[in-house]
Formats: sequence, structure tokens, C-alpha cells
Amino acid sequence: MNSDNKAIYFRRTALRKIVEAFDKNALETNAYRIPYEVIPQDSKSSVRCCIYKERAVFRARTLAALGCSVEEDDEATSLNDYAKQALTRTEIPQVPLTVMDIACHGCRKARHMVTEACQGCLARPCQQACKFGAISFIDGRSFIDADKCKNCGACKLACPYNAITFIPVPCEQACPVDAIHKGENGVAEIDFEKCISCGHCMEACPFGAIMERSQLIDILGQIKKGAPVVAMIAPSIVGQFDCTLPQLITAIKKAGFPLVTEVALGADITTANEARELVERLEKGARFMTTSCCSAWVRAVKKHLPALKEFVSNTKTPAAYTAEIEKQKGHITVFVGPCVSKRAEGMEDPNIDYVMTYEELGALFDAKGINPAQCEEAALDPAISGEARYYGVTGGVAQAVENAIAGKKPFKKSAINGLDKKAMALLTAYAKGAGDFQLLEVMNCKGGCIGGPCTLKPQAQVIKPIKDLVAASPKVPCALEEPK
Repeated sequence: MNSDNKAIYFRRTALRKIVEAFDKNALETNAYRIPYEVIPQDSKSSVRCCIYKERAVFRARTLAALGCSVEEDDEATSLNDYAKQALTRTEIPQVPLTVMDIACHGCRKARHMVTEACQGCLARPCQQACKFGAISFIDGRSFIDADKCKNCGACKLACPYNAITFIPVPCEQACPVDAIHKGENGVAEIDFEKCISCGHCMEACPFGAIMERSQLIDILGQIKKGAPVVAMIAPSIVGQFDCTLPQLITAIKKAGFPLVTEVALGADITTANEARELVERLEKGARFMTTSCCSAWVRAVKKHLPALKEFVSNTKTPAAYTAEIEKQKGHITVFVGPCVSKRAEGMEDPNIDYVMTYEELGALFDAKGINPAQCEEAALDPAISGEARYYGVTGGVAQAVENAIAGKKPFKKSAINGLDKKAMALLTAYAKGAGDFQLLEVMNCKGGCIGGPCTLKPQAQVIKPIKDLVAASPKVPCALEEPK
């Protein structure tokens, strides 16, 4: 678990430390020591005023790793007591994210600012471009009145010296639905009525002030009890670890999971059902249909784009179909994936008991000293298609549907490659009649699931392993043919 990104490093270290303590049966007695072990007296890793604040921040990270709410922490309760609560709770946290106010930098309001590169042009193009009278000249240089500025960026575009820069608030800038803002104390707050659990704020914050409320302790507790726990691994897991998928399956079992299955199994079901649904809708005169496998996208429609609700496929997600199959076998289901939104989906789907991220799985391997590359290869399900195993890459879902229809109902397809403010505006236009396509694939993360906020590897490093596995897998059958 090597990372030059200290925010990611400390987030993953918190997860690893609680697993190590759990395995030693020392979590409820030694949890309070974790911040001191990670930030010792001679620590040189502090980026804050002192190691004492660094420890306080890591205490908050440990709370999130235990699945607790940092916002509800009274600071007087020991980490040992929080550990006991985590070990004995019977319901998972119903809010997927938590903000660590002590870690938040309290960024100033997003703004445009004139830098020293300003040359005091005679033509004053920045002033000419501003429609709000926000720019004046003082002492031979441009000056922006923050009270008048609308942050439209026209001045920045007009400046021939690139002397005007935009200083964003990273978490607010990243949120596609304006669900995060500063509270009365000047630090970030999430409005969960608006939040779609996309995870973009968590990924964007350079101080790591936003974390998931982990379900790791709940999962480890089920495994320890000997429950029939099944790890349902998403297609985007391929390439995330330095090993083959068959080796990774063995490693997951070695980490304690008695059962492992690919969510690609459910993806093949999603493909068949979505293909049939698309054909039926088009035959009835529908303008287009969007995919439904991305839970952040579906939540975005419910909360912010109601005009698009009629266009969203009614087909369940691959995780939902896989969990349904496993539940019928009497298993405790754990979806293992790259994103935050699946936690929200799991809270709504009675067949998904828990959700674990690739970061958490990596922390589990580190804590138990498991090297997936040294594990033997397990057998893969020979019936799962290559298209299903390509679901985690932008364009993969739409391509699988097209292959399933096999040219019997020609249609145009398009894709939204990542939800951001521009994509939300474009989707609003689609609802009003814009767009020349019949199938629209919408992915919350750029690049698809392989670009999720809880992935371990850059996208460029995972594409080849995924494509190699896809090439070695069977093709999806035509969805319009009756099964033999």
C-alpha cells in the first residue's frame, strides 16, 4: 500500500489498523492507541501545526473506519467505546459519508483573482469582458470586486497574459448537484437530501477531510461468526491488484471470505433484460432509454432530474441481480466495488447486506499479510461473457446491449462519461428534446467504474488486464433469441 498521496495513505492506514486490532481481538481495548501508533512522538509526517492536531485528525479517520459519524462525535467518548459500538451494532450506518471538520481546510469562497502577471493593458480586455462591472483598475493593475463578481470566467478568458486565475473550493467544484457547502463554522457540510453519493467530493478534497463510513467491522464480524458470507466482486476489480482475477479470488478466500462470485454474472442478466427493454420501448415510440446500472446516476435522476425519470431503464443493476441469486442460496452478501454510491444502493436493496470498497479489500490484504500475486489461481465461471466483464469501462454497458440485440433492431448509442455540472446541464437538454441517440449510457465516474473514488490503480494500468480477460471470455448471447 504505497502512495505518495498522504490523504489516501492515511485513509487506508486507518482501515488497516482496525483490521489488525480486530484480528488480535484487541479492538475494543486498544483502539484508542491507533492515532499514537500512526503519529508517534518523533513523527516527521505532519503537515499541520503539530503532531497533536495530526493525531486528532487521525482519530477522526479511525472513527470513519469504524463506521461511525464524525459529526456526532462528542470528543469525550473514547475510541475504545466507539469500537465496542461498532462490534455490537446490528444495523449498518445509513449515511455513507462523514466530514471531518478538524481536517477540513476551510477553503475561502471560490473566486477569480488577478495575479502578478497582470500588465495593466491599455485595452483593458478583462474589464471589457465583464458584464457585471466587477473589474476596476487600481495602481495600474486590474482589481476584481468579489461582491460584484459572478465567477463567470469571462475576464479570465479575455486576458492575453493569463493573469487571472480561478481558485476553486475543490469539494464544491467537484459535486455535480451542489450538495456540499460551508456551514456556520466555515467547514464543509453535506446536504444528504441533495447528495447522490457519487464520491466526487471525497476524491477531490486534497486534505482527505471527507471519508466513507466503513462497514468493514460489520463484515469481519459476520466472517468471524462463521456465517456464509459471499464476496460479490465487481467487474472493475480486474487489474486493481497485481495479480490475475483467478489469483485474486483465492486471495479473497484466504482473507476469510468462504465464498466469492463475480458480479459479471448479474451483468449478463442486466444486459439481456436491458436489451429486451430497449427494443420494447423503441417499438412503442420512446425517444430513447438510459442505462440504469450506475446507482449514482439513478439517484441523480430521482433527486435532481425528474424529467428524465421516464427514460431510465427499469432493469436492475448487476449487483442487484447477483445479490438476488446469492440470497436465494442463504448467503450473507457483500458487494466489493470501487464507489461510494453502492453503499447507498445497498441500504435500499434488502438483498445486499454489506458493501466493501477496493481500498478496504486492499487494507484487509495488507493487515493479513496476503500477497494476491503469490496465490494459486481459482477457477472462473466459464459461462460469464466478456461483455459483462467489460461493464466497468465507459461504453461497455451500451456495447453489451448492442451485441445482445445483434443488429436485429439498429439504434444509435451515446454516453455520458462522468457526472459533473456540465453533464447535468447536458442531461437537462436531453430531457427537453436534444440528442440524436436511442440508448444513453450514463457513468458517474470518468472512464467508468475503473475511475471510481475507491479504486487502487490509474485507469491506464487496468485497461489491458480487463481487455485480456474479456478476449478470453465467451461472447454475450443474443437477447432477442429464445433460450435453448
